[in-house]
Amino acid sequence: MILIALAGVGAGAINAIVGSGTLITFPTLVALGYPPVTSTMSNAIGLVAGGVSGTWGYRRELAGQWNRLRWQIPASLVGAGCGSWLLLHLPEKVFTRVVPVLLVLALALVVIGPRIQAWARRQAEAEGRSAEHVSGARMTALVAATFAVGVYGGYFTAAQGILLIAAMGALLPEDMQRMNAAKNLLSLLVNIVAAVAYTVVAFDRISWPAAGLIAAGSLVGGFLGAHYGRRLSPTALRAVIVVVGLIGLYRLLTV
Repeated sequence: MILIALAGVGAGAINAIVGSGTLITFPTLVALGYPPVTSTMSNAIGLVAGGVSGTWGYRRELAGQWNRLRWQIPASLVGAGCGSWLLLHLPEKVFTRVVPVLLVLALALVVIGPRIQAWARRQAEAEGRSAEHVSGARMTALVAATFAVGVYGGYFTAAQGILLIAAMGALLPEDMQRMNAAKNLLSLLVNIVAAVAYTVVAFDRISWPAAGLIAAGSLVGGFLGAHYGRRLSPTALRAVIVVVGLIGLYRLLTV
C-alpha cells in the first residue's frame, strides 16, 4: 500500500511537470502482481485526482488559450473514447510496440521545437502576418494530433503529455509553461473519459484499493509538481521532459 501511494505521489508530480507519471505507477502495479489490463485501468482512474490538482496549479497559464482549446478539448474527448474502446478489444502488444517509436519522435520534436517556432515566426514576419497567428492548416493539424494523442492516452496513457507538448511545440507560437498548462487539462480530460469507460464496462476488472491509493498520492503529487514546475525556465522544462522521456523509453524497451 505504501509503495503504491508513493508511486502515486511521484506520478502526480511528474504528470504536472512533464506527463509520464504512468511510467512509475504502471510498472509498480505490474511488479506487485496486478495483471497488465487491470494495472492500466486502475492507474488511469487513480491519476484523475493528480490531473485535477496539477491542472488547478497551472490555471493562470490557461488564460487566453480557450479559443484554441475549444477545438482541442472535443478532439481529446473523442480520441480518449476511441482509445478506451481499443483497450477493451485489442491485445496490449498492438500499442506497446508502437509506444517507443512515438516517444522517440516526440522527444525529437521537444528538442527542435524552439527552432520550429523560430522558423514559423520568421515566415510570418516575411509574409506580414502576426507571429502569434495560427493558420487554419496548423489548427487542423493540431486538432488531428490532439485526437491521435487522445486515442493513445485512452489506450495506454503513458507519455501522452510528452506527445502533446511535442505536437503543440511544433505547431504553436506558445510559451512552454502555457503549453504545459494546456497539456495538463487535455491529459486530465483523457483520463476522465478513460476512467468512466473502464468503470462502466469493466468495473470488476479494476482494483479499487490500488486506484484509491494512487488517487490519494497523485492528488498530493499534482500540487507539488505544479508548484515547482511553474518555476522552471523553458529550457529547464524541456530538459526535464527529455530526461524523463528517455528514462521512460528505457523502461518500455526493457519490460
